[in-house]
Amino acid sequence: MYDFKYEKPTDVAAAVASLGADMEAKALAGGQTFIPVLKQRLNKPTVVVDLSKLGLTGITVTPTSVTIGAMTTHGTVAESEEVKKAIPALAHLAGLIGDNAVRHRGTIGGSLANNDPSACYPAALLALGGTVTTDRRTITAGDFFQGMFTTALEQGELITSVSFPVPEKAAYAKFRNPASRYAMVGVFVAKLAGGVRVAITGASQGGVYRHTQFEQALSKNFAPDAIKDITTPSDGLNSDIHASAEYRAHLIGVMTKRAVLAC
Repeated sequence: MYDFKYEKPTDVAAAVASLGADMEAKALAGGQTFIPVLKQRLNKPTVVVDLSKLGLTGITVTPTSVTIGAMTTHGTVAESEEVKKAIPALAHLAGLIGDNAVRHRGTIGGSLANNDPSACYPAALLALGGTVTTDRRTITAGDFFQGMFTTALEQGELITSVSFPVPEKAAYAKFRNPASRYAMVGVFVAKLAGGVRVAITGASQGGVYRHTQFEQALSKNFAPDAIKDITTPSDGLNSDIHASAEYRAHLIGVMTKRAVLAC
């Protein structure tokens, strides 16, 4: 690691001030991505601002929504009986992230702010049409994700909570890398009052995205066979040592059918 200054503020205003005062300052949430990056010297922050004392934890469930504090861990979401009752697919998704150590350190806000192209939460937020609340505004899922590792967050802007509408039905199907447990392809399907939304993670070079052809077909007939004749193009999909673009295109169809069946 390189030398840096370490700060641990106890309120959001102080954290925002520290992050906004220095373009090279970085926020530390659960650290499951950030710490390895520091160890590999891929990032050289001047200041690391630890968010653990800001009190941004907790889950609030109403008949129509689930709101989760940004510093709430994946493990807490996975184990929450309220989340399991309101949006069981969200609890299931959280339980598939990494291993026990990762789930009990990693946070929902950190995952969304990082926007790793293979992360799970972006698929849930986009499929459910959720919102991200920061210290200064509310951002819809469609506006929040802007490409691989890129979001609408501005310098010094902090996620404080994330809200998900309660769907009629939803499910998440994930084809995991056996070592890292990241999604080689993850599909979140949500049946809402306005129709069906399908979000794909782990497959595209541009990060999480919606599969509009699947959405249109499933909105007419919510059954696995509704998409059997739709072929997903491999153009723009990831191709690496784990899977080719063509294989990921195939997996998108397979995992979508599994998610619909799980609903």
